[in-house]
Amino acid sequence: MRFMDDEEVIRNTHILKDGYIWMANLAIIGSSSVNGVAQLHTKILKNEVFKDYFRVFGYKFNNKTNGVNHRRFLLAANPKLSHLITEAIGPNWKEDAGELKKLHVLNNDDSFLEQLFKVKHENKCRLAKTIKTNYGLILDPQSIFDVQVKRIHAYKRQLLNVLKIMYLYNKGINEPEALSGSQTFIFGGKAAPGYHYAKTVIKLINTLSHKIEHDPRVNQKLKVVFLPNFNVSQGELIYPAADISEQISTASKEASGTGNMKFMMNGALTLGTLDGANVEIKEAVGEENIFIFGLTADQVLDYTRSGRYKPWDEYHDNSDVRTCVDQLNSGFFDNMGEEFRTLYDSLMIYNDEFFILKDFSSYLKMHENLQTLYRYQKDWNRISLTNIANSGIFSSDRTIREYSDWIWKIRYRTVNSIYST
Repeated sequence: MRFMDDEEVIRNTHILKDGYIWMANLAIIGSSSVNGVAQLHTKILKNEVFKDYFRVFGYKFNNKTNGVNHRRFLLAANPKLSHLITEAIGPNWKEDAGELKKLHVLNNDDSFLEQLFKVKHENKCRLAKTIKTNYGLILDPQSIFDVQVKRIHAYKRQLLNVLKIMYLYNKGINEPEALSGSQTFIFGGKAAPGYHYAKTVIKLINTLSHKIEHDPRVNQKLKVVFLPNFNVSQGELIYPAADISEQISTASKEASGTGNMKFMMNGALTLGTLDGANVEIKEAVGEENIFIFGLTADQVLDYTRSGRYKPWDEYHDNSDVRTCVDQLNSGFFDNMGEEFRTLYDSLMIYNDEFFILKDFSSYLKMHENLQTLYRYQKDWNRISLTNIANSGIFSSDRTIREYSDWIWKIRYRTVNSIYST
């Protein structure tokens, strides 16, 4: 039999090991198919996580990129955009999301691009009204809505986003004319009850929001909002209103993501790393229509294996990094004491496991590029349209067909839909 003399393969493919039952190993042996949920995820499963199983059972491994229900997250959630699309290309896109590609012919249609901008503005007004009613916060729909809604988790790097806002706050204080336009940063997501780090990040977001809101030097240019109890119903208001989709997880850590697809379908521009399905979004829209920064998955894995990364190097070499990190633990936030020491320690004592400081400068640069682009509304709208037009591949219809054909080996049939009329 193959690999019987390969002790490493045998050791890494045991089901019973060290007094534990290794359930993933059992699942791979007992399954006829093992799939990742994005191209990058599948690559990492094959080459890193289950590389020995891939050597033994390579025929089982395959990729099935996630999808989202475009009838839920575009047609139902964004009726004004849906109506605009139907007027332009007919109703067939409701059944076949691939039909959205027909929107490409409108890429230089000034009238359509203006209508697209108007729909986005109306969706921003709708979200702003809901937030004012429920939370008493007043948002400016003319500002850029920069949104990160997802589980609160260290690898998803909400902390990187917050440090960026702290940098902008410092810039607004020290160089009042440096902040161009106004920016609204919207967060949402849940944390496991016992996840202290994540709970502390939520506290930090809300504390920064309060500090900015009560500082007249910056509160006309910056706004931070944390929406509690994030769920699908909230998402249906948020996705259509977003200008920027923050997909900033550490490369190699996100299996796929689906929020990135929901934002894309609704015309938000992606600011992200080459992680999860962001890789395939880039392939779909072209590198000029997505805003990528930071380390690649291979670079992250190499740093992790070698131990060569030292956050203190970033701290000492970059004064902006140093200022923001120090503010987590220096009395910058009134009456917080050492509340955010956990976050400081995660960066400086525990070696910044998710490379926040390493990616900080390139993140700021790409964010600044987006601020500049927003001044050229026609160019922005054209990129927004390109994202919508190429989002059909991320419909769950495609994903389910692939599972049916290649894994479940079942027949499926298309039924007449209420959406076809």
